[in-house]
Amino acid sequence: MPELPEVETVRRGLTQLVKGSTIQSVDVLYAKMINLPPNDFKKALRGKTIEKIDRRGKYLLIRLSDNLTIVSHLRMEGKYDVEPEDSPVGKHTHIIFHLTDGRQLRYNDTRKFGRMNLVDTGTEMQVAGLKTIGPEPTEDNLTVDYMQKIFSKSRKVIKPFLLDQSNIAGLGNIYADEVLWLSKINPQQPANTLTLRQIKELRKNIIAELAKAIAGHGTTVHSYSTAYGEAGSFQNQLNVYGREGEPCPRCGTKIVKIKLAQRGTHFCPKCQPLRGVKND
Repeated sequence: MPELPEVETVRRGLTQLVKGSTIQSVDVLYAKMINLPPNDFKKALRGKTIEKIDRRGKYLLIRLSDNLTIVSHLRMEGKYDVEPEDSPVGKHTHIIFHLTDGRQLRYNDTRKFGRMNLVDTGTEMQVAGLKTIGPEPTEDNLTVDYMQKIFSKSRKVIKPFLLDQSNIAGLGNIYADEVLWLSKINPQQPANTLTLRQIKELRKNIIAELAKAIAGHGTTVHSYSTAYGEAGSFQNQLNVYGREGEPCPRCGTKIVKIKLAQRGTHFCPKCQPLRGVKND
């Protein structure tokens, strides 16, 4: 699933490619992907201009003229690309925005899990998933005080705790493994047993790692690509994710993979020991 760095990379690419473009018409090839009847969706978008593209967590917010916003969630395999009007349409293309400049903005999704909700601008935070989303992982939004508060209230082990978007927005399986390794925290450590020092270290690493991943245009493990159809490059900088059996970059111990909350989870058993409650 594209995580925050991948979605941010798509946002930046789409901004360069289609900001200021006007939608002439829309083809809906898979109606379950949208929140309105196809004809209503098409009618509402006809003649609208793409004014800008925002992001909240893993959601794209495509801002249109006349105070409309498309809330787009890529889910597992969703991606956008821009093609000439006469370019052949692939079998996994499900929504086509015909632009007045002779191009098409296409949404492609091999699994058909992605969703688009067309809403009035200002009401997008009422869309399921955005209603309860946690703070953005930035210096200003993700504070130590906030993390202390939510961690102290949860006995959930830290890896699935980090995957819960209502706690912190944008972290997924790949980057959760990476920030826990950087912070020397075992993925099975209960959230309420982390010390203040560990929370501060985890916060620092979450913010820094996601910023680095954005700079690397995201991570391509399976099929993710940017709006330009290019693979990300941050997979070359991963320390533990996908490296089961390889030596830990820090200590040389073999990386272990376990299943945690039904997700493949990678860590170093030496660098990330499971610990009891300790006081700083």
